[in-house]
Amino acid sequence: MSQNVHISCIQTNLAWEKIDQNLKHFEDKFKQLPRESEMVILPEMFTTGFSMNSKQLAEEMSGKSFQWMKNQAKEINKIILGSIIVKENENFYNRCITMFPDEKYYTYDKGHLFRMEREHIDFTKGEKKVIFKHNEWRICPLICYDLRFPVWSRNQNDYDLLIYIASWPESRREVWNTLLKARAIENQAYVVGVNRIGKDGTGISYSGDTVIIDPKGQIIQKAKDYEDEIISAELSLNELNRFRDKFPVFLDADEFKIL
Repeated sequence: MSQNVHISCIQTNLAWEKIDQNLKHFEDKFKQLPRESEMVILPEMFTTGFSMNSKQLAEEMSGKSFQWMKNQAKEINKIILGSIIVKENENFYNRCITMFPDEKYYTYDKGHLFRMEREHIDFTKGEKKVIFKHNEWRICPLICYDLRFPVWSRNQNDYDLLIYIASWPESRREVWNTLLKARAIENQAYVVGVNRIGKDGTGISYSGDTVIIDPKGQIIQKAKDYEDEIISAELSLNELNRFRDKFPVFLDADEFKIL
């Protein structure tokens, strides 16, 4: 079994609150993916943009976008990862869905809701991280504002790849770029940040800054600023483990529990 994983990240604009248009857009994007890519990562709320209209836009887990992810993962034979607005038990979630080609899937509900846009009022926060496996890789998906919270993101020797999907504004791009590198270094893990471009329905602009970073904080691939682009990279688990063995920071890590 290969110790490498080939991932692709789609940095693109999103049609504001237009689910069908966005789904069609990503179908077209999937046709541009490298054949060898195993996983494709989409931005936060890829079907709507970062909208607080949860009651109007939410779908059931059996809804159109979920079925689309299931069908597309099977059709392109790749794992698809991205978040949508989901209604469940009268609650609304910013939910990351990781869909496998065999219809197996994992869900993660955003743990830190962005109160400056009232996300904490219009959505319900998630209570636990999710780590899933792909071959020998242990992968942890998080969402946007989660990036600012290092304890939530902390690697307790339980993941190899940390993924942040986002709608991170241009005005705070320096924070995004700095913290992504910090998370890679402090957690001795590959880090991927996938962000959108364009302007949303509230007038907020996004610069992209989609990036793939190695465990030493060095950039492997970075998308062009403000441009529609797909970036891809092959990541090596053997190289990661050799680095961890040579420089075993985790042996001196502080023990803690998230209450």
